[in-house]
Amino acid sequence: MSRLRNWAASRKAIEIVEEDGVRVLQIGGKAIQSAMRLDAPGAIELDYVRAMMAFLLFCPEARDILMLGLGGGSMARFVHERMPDARVTVVEINPGVVTVARKYFQFPDEDERLRIVIAEGAAVVAERPGNSDVLVVDGFVDGKVAPSLCTPAFYEAAFAALRPHGVMVANFMADDGKLERHCARIEKAFGRPPALLLAEEQDNLIAFAFRGGPSRFAWAQLRERARETNARFGLRLEECLASLKQRNSGTARYLEP
Repeated sequence: MSRLRNWAASRKAIEIVEEDGVRVLQIGGKAIQSAMRLDAPGAIELDYVRAMMAFLLFCPEARDILMLGLGGGSMARFVHERMPDARVTVVEINPGVVTVARKYFQFPDEDERLRIVIAEGAAVVAERPGNSDVLVVDGFVDGKVAPSLCTPAFYEAAFAALRPHGVMVANFMADDGKLERHCARIEKAFGRPPALLLAEEQDNLIAFAFRGGPSRFAWAQLRERARETNARFGLRLEECLASLKQRNSGTARYLEP
């Protein structure tokens, strides 16, 4: 194991560690915020990031994606490189994180399809009604969801920020004692409960909340989209279907969040 850099930024220590050919980012603790395999920098390394990319099962042709929280930028970089019809805006509160992502994790410069906004995520969401097809919520403080990103007002603004048939993707720690409350707030704001997906290593629980769209999703269609996504991106989203079946209500034919 080698430590490339360790310094303080915005009161939180940022540490970059390398082990077994993988470079990881840690902010304010030992939890891994992002990871990049050095011999495959464009691939998605962490299981929870791959699980969040399962938004492609529900919104396969997203054009505008708003992400809250950058980390090493693996998800934003993947979308920017592999989905040429999509535009990505990433909101990051800590400019030091952006510097680290560019220096150590090959995060690209801004262009007409990629924009970085240094700001507080909830404030930006409230200013962008009807602006996004996908809203990715992945902002943490001391191992828990940032307080401003799990309030009733935030989820109401998130619903408003999405276009019809849009989806919010929210990352939670699976052992978060407030998960039930978070999901209840999402259900109230969106008018229906979120679909839940436990990431492969079972540390992260991903919630998918929908603005409009079908009240249920045919498993046959989800399987076909998973196969198509695997063929295009190699994301193995077929593996997510079993967790979706286990964590959500439905029938042999339909997922019914």
